[in-house]
Amino acid sequence: MKIKEHWQIVIALAAAALLGLLLGMDSLRDTAVVSGFVGISEFLGDIFLRLLKMVIVPLIVSAVVSGIASLGGVEGFGRMGLKTLLYYMFTSFVAICVGLMVVNVFRPGEVGGEPSPLVREMIDRKADEMAASPDEKIAGAKERAEAGARGLVEILRDLVPPNIIKAASDGQMLGLIFFSIVFGAALTRMPGESGDVMRHFFQALNDLMVAITRGIMMFAPIGVFFLILPVIVDVGIGFLGALWKYFLVVLLALGLHLFVVMPILLMAFARVDPRRHYSAMKEALLTAFSTSSSSATLPVTMRCVRDNAGVSKKVTSFVLPLGATVNMDGTALYECVVVIFLAQVMGYDMTLTEQFAVVLLALWTSIGVAGVPQASLVAILIILNAAKIPGLNPDAAMAVVLTVDRLLDMSRTAVNIFSDSCGAVVIAKSEGEKGVLANP
Repeated sequence: MKIKEHWQIVIALAAAALLGLLLGMDSLRDTAVVSGFVGISEFLGDIFLRLLKMVIVPLIVSAVVSGIASLGGVEGFGRMGLKTLLYYMFTSFVAICVGLMVVNVFRPGEVGGEPSPLVREMIDRKADEMAASPDEKIAGAKERAEAGARGLVEILRDLVPPNIIKAASDGQMLGLIFFSIVFGAALTRMPGESGDVMRHFFQALNDLMVAITRGIMMFAPIGVFFLILPVIVDVGIGFLGALWKYFLVVLLALGLHLFVVMPILLMAFARVDPRRHYSAMKEALLTAFSTSSSSATLPVTMRCVRDNAGVSKKVTSFVLPLGATVNMDGTALYECVVVIFLAQVMGYDMTLTEQFAVVLLALWTSIGVAGVPQASLVAILIILNAAKIPGLNPDAAMAVVLTVDRLLDMSRTAVNIFSDSCGAVVIAKSEGEKGVLANP
């Protein structure tokens, strides 16, 4: 009996977690055998991640171009684009509000109603260490913070890349999508045999990319195992320490958005059964959790939304690549929780006005820095520097928070891609598409 794909990935996750906990024991972790095995795992996991990223550019270009060409033009894309942006802005705002509510109710930065002394001590100690030897990871993120804090004008400018080849190699999705739309629209006006040849070429290329994605996902359980194993070995069982309450609060907020807010949205705006959509997206959710990358998961997300949820190529090829670039519900929620948590640790009671400012900054930075490496770290540094929490060293605070960030990053990536997929369903239903999450 063949085991279904998503169960294979679940088994791989469980096996990686168990073996990782075993190899992460103090008596084994630093041995040459374990170190070598972890190094091989990191290499193989990186190969799987590169395979997924390898198909992103040709998949997006072929899907958008063939989608527009097959429909005979860009009619309706302007309307669909407005709906998509409004959806993404709305869900990100709701996600931030969920995070704000949870962090204020459970107050993870306090112990017995007082600022957590252990976390405060960790931040102060890290600040002293960094003063003597600056943290390169934080320093690099600081350099990217100003570059990543892009305003609306810069985001709009990125829509028109001066060099499409460079935009593709740099992963500038907005420019790539814009070029593909222009290319597809121009292709509809190309008459005769040459136009037919080009249209058939991009349709065939899209079919080929989908087939390659299916082939790559045959190795997903192996790739997931080798991606997760080094993470578990690294964090071990004592990774939470004084941050356990903060860790659980972030997971609770993400869980509320994923399992309460998004189903309500699907029922209210798309009139579909959320359970069917969870079933359709199982493979993409597990891949997102394993890879911690919305972009790397994009090929899988597109395949699940098209093949399992029944959304058209037109909607899938436009909504999902855009969402992987600008829609970061989980990231925006996380940014808000981190900032309020650190204010609680420092004993600083932020006013409603200050918290609202954090909401707006989280909404902006979740879009403005989405394409920047370590996007959430960059965004949080921007917000912390703007919030000016008394006595807080933002660099040291981020260094402490990063100790539990890897597993949280996996969780918020799953939330990000699920919101993208819900957007595709909502937009498809609003466009009058039939058969979306229909009864089998």
